[in-house]
Amino acid sequence: MSLVRFTQRSKFPSLWDNLVSTSNEFSPLVAANSTAPALNIQEGETAFLLEFAVPGYSKESFDIEVDNGSLSVSYTNENSASIVQNEFSRKEFYHNAFKRSFIIPDSVDSAKITAKHTNGILSIELPKKEETLSQPTQKIEIK
Repeated sequence: MSLVRFTQRSKFPSLWDNLVSTSNEFSPLVAANSTAPALNIQEGETAFLLEFAVPGYSKESFDIEVDNGSLSVSYTNENSASIVQNEFSRKEFYHNAFKRSFIIPDSVDSAKITAKHTNGILSIELPKKEETLSQPTQKIEIK
């Protein structure tokens, strides 16, 4: 078992901050390789939002899976091109792939996760369970 350094940013850090911290090699956020696209993670009142910058990537080549409390996003694209010039020929193969995995917090309703691909942005919404949403402040009457 290894010790993992924990940096507390506020008095009550978000569970999500701890899960996706990339400050050390033991982080549960794992990028399969360095070709993974840039990623934004937002926590809203009712959901978490993951946004991947993927201009030029086709949505058909993405694979998004939820398995045992883990969300995996992967992309695979294979192409080949042939060029014939001045009696020389060249054939090039192209392969591009990445995979990123995230541990899903218990507060997320994994059955309601949705994804969309618009204008080069892959957005994945992870809605929070109803019971974990913050309730409005309630005024208690003194009797």
